[in-house]
Amino acid sequence: KILNEIGIGTFQVFQETYHRKTYAKLHKGIKAHYRWRLYALHRAMEAGIDDVAIGALFGLYDWKFEVMGLLYHTIDLEKHFDGVGPHTISFPRLEPAIGTPFYKKSKYLVSDKDFIKLVAVIRLSVPYTGLILTAREKPEIREKLLPLGVTQLDFGSNIGVGAYSKGTYDLEKQQFFINDLRSLDEGICWLAKHGKITSFCTACYRAGRTGDYFMHFAKTGLIHKLCHPNAILTFKEYLEDYASEKTKKEGEKVIKQELNLIKDEKLKEKVLEYLKRIEQGERDLYF
Repeated sequence: KILNEIGIGTFQVFQETYHRKTYAKLHKGIKAHYRWRLYALHRAMEAGIDDVAIGALFGLYDWKFEVMGLLYHTIDLEKHFDGVGPHTISFPRLEPAIGTPFYKKSKYLVSDKDFIKLVAVIRLSVPYTGLILTAREKPEIREKLLPLGVTQLDFGSNIGVGAYSKGTYDLEKQQFFINDLRSLDEGICWLAKHGKITSFCTACYRAGRTGDYFMHFAKTGLIHKLCHPNAILTFKEYLEDYASEKTKKEGEKVIKQELNLIKDEKLKEKVLEYLKRIEQGERDLYF
C-alpha cells in the first residue's frame, strides 16, 4: 500500500524457480517461504498496485518446468485480477559469479538452442507482455532473439557495488558476469543498424494507462497507436541530446522509416509537428 501511494511503476518480483524443492534448497531466511513469495504479486495487486512483472532464473531447474511456471503464474494473475497479467516477463540465465560454485554444479544450465526456444514459447503464449533480455547474454544471442519479439534490452549495465560512480568493472564485486559490455550509445546504434527503433517512453505510467486500462490496449493491439509515435518522439530526444554523431546518423534513418509506417495522416502530421518542436529545444512531448 505504501509503494502504491507513492506511485511506483511496475512492481517486479522474481520467483527465481517454481520448483519447490530447489527453491527450499537455495533460499534461507524470510525469502525461504515459497508460497509467500509466489503470491507476492497477488498481495501487491490486492493492495492497489495494478502493474506487475514476473521472472525466473533459468538454470536452477528444468527449463520446461520453469516456462510452465511462468505461464501458469500469468494465467492465475489474469484469473484473479480481471484479465490483468504481467506487464513484463524476464528470463535470465544463470551465469558464473565469483565465489559461487553452484553454477558449475548445476545440471540444468540452458543451452543457446533451448534458450531461443523458450523465449519463442513465452512470446507465443503471452503476446501482450514485454519480454526483457538482459546483458547477461552475449551480443550474438541477443541478435538472434531480436526477431522473436524481445521488447526490452539493457546496455551499459554495471552491477558491481558502487560501480556506476567508479565507472569501472570489478568482477570481484559483481553479482554475476555480464556478457554484453556495450555502452548505451553502442547498443542503440547497433539496434538502429538493424532497423529497430529504441523507445524511452514512459507515457502510459504518467498518463495512468496501467492495469486493466493498459491490458485492454495491449491485448487488442490498440497500444501500437500510442507506443509507435511515442517511440519516435523519445528516440528523437535521445538523438538530439545524447547520441554520438554515428548513432544520430543511423537513428535519423530509422525515424524516417518509422514515419512511413504511420498510415493515419492526421497522426503523422502531429508527430512531424512534435519532431520539429523537439529540434527547436522542446522536450517531453507524448501521446
